[in-house]
Amino acid sequence: MRAIVTVLGKDAVGILAKVSTKCADYNANVLEVTLSVLQGMFAMTMLIDISKLNEDFAKLADSLDELGDSMGLKIHAMHEDIFNCMHHI
Repeated sequence: MRAIVTVLGKDAVGILAKVSTKCADYNANVLEVTLSVLQGMFAMTMLIDISKLNEDFAKLADSLDELGDSMGLKIHAMHEDIFNCMHHI
């Protein structure tokens, strides 16, 4: 089972580290990361393995959302199945 995590906002030191640490706190393994900084704006997409979570996925998603709020970012976590359904033609 995998999930997609997106992070958007103003660039700052430690964004990747803090989001990765939060994933690790829930035993989610980061599989792939793509990020860009464009004119001071940070955009990142992560693919994470959620098959061995130590809590419900909803708790991880809420925790990432709270982390984003505390950092002035928008962080959204979505189960891969939902992501695929949304982008299926």
